[in-house]
Amino acid sequence: MTSVTEPKKIILVKPAHVYYTHADLESAHAFLLDFGFAEEKRVGSKIYYRGYGPDPFVYCASQGDKTEFGGVAFVVESEDDLKLASQTIPGASEIYTLEDAPGGGKCVTFKDPVDGFPFHLVWGQKERAGKREVDEKDELPNGNPLHLTFNFPEDKQRPAGKFQRFKKAPAPVYKLGHVGVCVTDFPKTFEFYTSRFNFYPSDLLHKPDSKEYFNTFCRLDRGSELVDHHCFFFFEGPKYHVHHSSFETHDFDTQVLGHDWLRHKGYENCWGVGRHIMGSQIFDYWFDPSKFILEHYVDGDLLDNTYPTQKKAASHDGIHDLTFQQDSWTERNFGLEVNIVDVIGNFRLKIINQKKKTIFRNSVN
Repeated sequence: MTSVTEPKKIILVKPAHVYYTHADLESAHAFLLDFGFAEEKRVGSKIYYRGYGPDPFVYCASQGDKTEFGGVAFVVESEDDLKLASQTIPGASEIYTLEDAPGGGKCVTFKDPVDGFPFHLVWGQKERAGKREVDEKDELPNGNPLHLTFNFPEDKQRPAGKFQRFKKAPAPVYKLGHVGVCVTDFPKTFEFYTSRFNFYPSDLLHKPDSKEYFNTFCRLDRGSELVDHHCFFFFEGPKYHVHHSSFETHDFDTQVLGHDWLRHKGYENCWGVGRHIMGSQIFDYWFDPSKFILEHYVDGDLLDNTYPTQKKAASHDGIHDLTFQQDSWTERNFGLEVNIVDVIGNFRLKIINQKKKTIFRNSVN
């Protein structure tokens, strides 16, 4: 899955933001606020949203005739990386200025060579000033959770008379953590992204009955720097589609409060709350009104370049560790007889047509 002569790699730093087009922008906007985004700027038919982290924006929603995923943007290490992308990736745009976007900066856009979805590279964005000193206390509805203390059986950290009290509110988004897509040719997609960029597979999954790889969870190779277990994943299926975009929130209390907020607002839960195996994140997936899937996550793994690729067969146990739901996502939507490859490959294609019944054991009343 690697080329004989690999080009010089374009060095990525982190995920930056995603673009979505909605036929009903008003409904999408209401959901995004309830999900925990903060509106940052409106330009024509576009709304830019940020989290409470340093990124100038993490989600851009546009009004359009049909719903559509407009791609993910990654920050590159230098302007030279932008130039390299523009000059060497087939069909890549010239470097252009993000004139209307919060934070400004420069960008190169190209189309994925296999399935044609947009992919953006940005550099020079200005981070939000005073993000912690000025904004955090006001934006986090339960005060400053960075200073929460916990009492464990043999390690009581919270002083006498200090209580844990929370109020109902959305789970505020901190940053864009990862994006996943279903692709139609896994080997070609894998070769392109791992040879052109510093994507490195944390996990490679093959089909249970063969050694044919069809799914990967990629992190960024930043040397000894600690990075998230994955920031980009893709798997092979019959038709290209975006799988989901995932956003980090602060901690489990915040996440469950956000889950309860969305539930009481009448939105459709997709899967969660539970804990993954690969990456270890506590996850909570929701459908927006356009039937795109967004995830809140907390407590993900960190890796550096000393951790080798884990190669394994796909299995139900390898996807998640069931925690708070009465039955598993796969059982609830497809039945036990469904092959795991079909489950992964048809997540969004099938689940939107399923009638789901979920029992929440972690509701905040």
